[in-house]
Amino acid sequence: MDDTDTTLILKLGASDAIAGLALSTEAHWNQTEEDWRIFLRDGVVFGIRDGMRLVATAALLPYSGNNAWISMVLVSATHRRRGFATRLVDTCLETASKNGLTSWLDATPDGAAVYGPLGFTPTLQLRRLKLAKPAQTAAPAPAIATLEALRARDRRVTGFDRTALLTAFAQRSGSRLVTANGSIALIRDGRTARHIGPLFADNAAEALSLVHAVARSETRPLLLDAIASQGPFLEGLTASGWTVERPFQRMRFGPATSAGDELPFAVAGPEFG
Repeated sequence: MDDTDTTLILKLGASDAIAGLALSTEAHWNQTEEDWRIFLRDGVVFGIRDGMRLVATAALLPYSGNNAWISMVLVSATHRRRGFATRLVDTCLETASKNGLTSWLDATPDGAAVYGPLGFTPTLQLRRLKLAKPAQTAAPAPAIATLEALRARDRRVTGFDRTALLTAFAQRSGSRLVTANGSIALIRDGRTARHIGPLFADNAAEALSLVHAVARSETRPLLLDAIASQGPFLEGLTASGWTVERPFQRMRFGPATSAGDELPFAVAGPEFG
């Protein structure tokens, strides 16, 4: 039997947040220690150790309506190509199946090639964009939004009740909830950049107007994960200095259980859904 097949998969706890952060930092992801604590507190995080060192992880975060999000699928560069990611995702799927949950994840192109044969179905295409140097101006900042308004719009658009996750994001230091002309967005800190999302609006012009207002009032680099089918929104972003860093594929394992009334313009992030 291959040693990989006998490697022990562990359920991680709050004390593993720093070790998880080391893995996501190695992968150049934008997560913070607080992000890891959300998954360790509200979901279940599985891991593999080599001695005392954490070398691979995958997390399952339950949502409403019998849904769950698989995230934080990470393997250290020193331990790749041993099947660790597949085994950890399988463990997440087994846990979800036992609890009657449909599983979702956001995959890189390489990841999508792995998850497809496991039974995942492609849904939305996403694009990660970055604005390296926001141009500050004297223009007024967007108005402050309420968490209840964001939560209600998020549930209507996505079909999920993500109150716990959005509350955790919104209440951390440095987060902002902003609104203008019917559009609404959350901005939160990341390890290397601030992240805009989710972002909801009635049309591309309103979404772009809010993003531009946010950019004028920020000093750090900005990240945004846009829905690829929102063509005019993407075109407006790239025309104003945003660059596309990479694509992502949203995928589902199991029956569709939630359907929103509209598409968002930007999601909370591929690592979170």
